[in-house]
Amino acid sequence: MRPEFDVRNVKLIGLSANGLAQHDDWIKDIDEVTGSSMHAGSEGSFPVIADESREIAYLYDMVEQSQIESLATAFTIRSVFIVDPQKKIRLIMTYPASTGRNTSEVLRVIDSLQTADKAGIATPVNWTVGEDVIVPPTVSTADAKKKFGAENVKELKP
Repeated sequence: MRPEFDVRNVKLIGLSANGLAQHDDWIKDIDEVTGSSMHAGSEGSFPVIADESREIAYLYDMVEQSQIESLATAFTIRSVFIVDPQKKIRLIMTYPASTGRNTSEVLRVIDSLQTADKAGIATPVNWTVGEDVIVPPTVSTADAKKKFGAENVKELKP
C-alpha cells in the first residue's frame, strides 16, 4: 500500500528490535512470501531503524512493563505513530505482538487528520473520505454555512 501513503505525502519509517543482518533476512522472507520487492531502493521499500538495544523502544514506551520488571528479553509492542509535519505525535496505535496492524485503518486516520487540519472540522466514527464531517460546536450554523456553503451544511443539532 506504499503508493497510498505517497499520494498523501506521508513518509514511512520502521523500527525493529533486530539487527541489520536480521533485517536483510526478514526482507527476503517478506519478498518471498508476498511477492513484493522491499529491498533497499525498490518502490515498496522504506527505512527501518535497527534498535537492538531497544533504547528507542523504551523511549517510546513500546516495551511491556511486565517484561521490564521480570528482566526478560523485552519484546517490543507493535505500535504505529502518526507524526505531523511539525513533528508532533498526533496518534499512537498499540497492538499486542500477536496482532497484525491494519494498514487501511492507518490510512483512514491519516485522511481524517489531514482533512480536519485543512478544513477545521472533526470526523465521526468510521468516517471515510467523502462522507459527512462534524463542524465543531464553537462554529455557529450560520458561520458554517458561510464557510462551507449553505448547501453543504446539514444541521442535526444546533
